[in-house]
Amino acid sequence: MERLQKIIAHAGVTSRRKAEKMITDGRVKVDGAIVTELGTQVSGKERIEVDDVPIYKEEPVYYLFYKPRGVICAVSDNKNRAVVTDYFTQIPERIYPVGRLDYDASGLLIMTNDGEFAQKLAHPKHEVDKVYVAKVIGVATKEKLSPLTKKMHIKGETFSPAKYAILSTDKKSQTSIVELTIHEGHNHQVKKMLESVELPVQKLKREKYGILTLGNLHSGEYRPLTKKEVSQLLVGIKD
Repeated sequence: MERLQKIIAHAGVTSRRKAEKMITDGRVKVDGAIVTELGTQVSGKERIEVDDVPIYKEEPVYYLFYKPRGVICAVSDNKNRAVVTDYFTQIPERIYPVGRLDYDASGLLIMTNDGEFAQKLAHPKHEVDKVYVAKVIGVATKEKLSPLTKKMHIKGETFSPAKYAILSTDKKSQTSIVELTIHEGHNHQVKKMLESVELPVQKLKREKYGILTLGNLHSGEYRPLTKKEVSQLLVGIKD
């Protein structure tokens, strides 16, 4: 027997956390009856419906995707803009992105139908490192960037300390290339942090997520993760 929200997450419908809200909102039925109790145990043999659509248990799949700029980190968009799932039309499973990556940012994104896996990786308490490379306006210096290595409070949000490296500076064009390592995923976090030290971002790319790198992938391409990579990503992460 397993909790109902876990079965829903394993079916690739959504994350366990969102499945819990679906249950409390009365959107889930078990053998035709609406269930709103989060502790409900099921065997998986029952007929389970979400929004009146029966679920079935998919085999978990995991992909590393090089998201292009100008693509939304979502499975659909009411303005008909490009979304990440547009690149996975040949994949039968209902996959979705782990966490977010800004619309105008590019780089490494994990796609999966495993809700528990996605929730564990995306939660900031697990401190999975994410490495970004940003082209910024201004000449980066240690003095300018040092505030990023301490806890920051920016417009009501709190960001944990980050690590940085100055990859290059160009005094003539007044631009710099900066690498920033964080383990959270607040909306526009890297941009907000760099802007707070007077280095506004022109371009942003995520180059590393945990043990994963983009490798030889080109923008818009993806590849399956190996079983070893999936295991390595979860090392040290507990419920």
